[in-house]
Amino acid sequence: MCNPVRFDGKDFLEKLKGKKIMFIGDSVSLNHYESLLCLLHAAVPDARITTQTSNSTNTVTFEDHGVSISVFETHYLVDIEQEQIGRVLKLESIKDGNTWKDMDVLVFNTWLWWYRRGPKQPWDYVQEGQSILKDMDRMVAFQKGLTAWAKWVDSDVDTSKTTVIFQGISPFHYHGEEWDEPGATNCGKETEPVSGSSYPGGSPLALQVVEDVLSTIKKPVHLLNITTLSQLRKDGHPSSYNGFKGMDCTHWCVAGVPDTWNELLYTAITS
Repeated sequence: MCNPVRFDGKDFLEKLKGKKIMFIGDSVSLNHYESLLCLLHAAVPDARITTQTSNSTNTVTFEDHGVSISVFETHYLVDIEQEQIGRVLKLESIKDGNTWKDMDVLVFNTWLWWYRRGPKQPWDYVQEGQSILKDMDRMVAFQKGLTAWAKWVDSDVDTSKTTVIFQGISPFHYHGEEWDEPGATNCGKETEPVSGSSYPGGSPLALQVVEDVLSTIKKPVHLLNITTLSQLRKDGHPSSYNGFKGMDCTHWCVAGVPDTWNELLYTAITS
């Protein structure tokens, strides 16, 4: 049973004085990162803050405490490389790991892009070992990519210095039958959470993959299991109120559900 501590931004900054925190993943990681920055800014509104952007990384530093919080954009954790045949998703390659491993706290996330197809798919081929394939069962590919990440943690991360956290699967709400409203095709008209503490649609298969892979890691890795609590919040998405003028039932309002993720994160880091 998890009993999260109420988020205390000042205490967070004090306990992490001089530390570097990095969120690594897709736009759900950005959602998580932005929520944390808002919570900290609310706690210390007059703090001296500097920002820095380079390549795939955005960093905000709270100068009075020497705490830097970064977000590193990577859709798959493993690499995509441009080759003569096209863009190749390499299921066993993690070159960005050299950037990540020197942080004090790492918060990883991946899943949102693994099932994308057509114009939204950012690769043309997938490579496992010496085999280059036009496609692969996406859940299998996810498992193989995550296994490569797990091996990287075991081989490259000094967990006596670096805390490693994997954010669980963030759900989306486009299929009303999952919350017993078969007529709903998105979250657009949802104004209340799912009642009760269990989700009618059950856990996503991707979460089982995450749990299975994490169980193989020899070093300590904390699963920030945000899946069920987020599934219950079918009302927590931007819906039509977003920057790209579509229906967004994937990302989360801030303030909102990611603030709860950060309460869990605060508990995991400071306990």
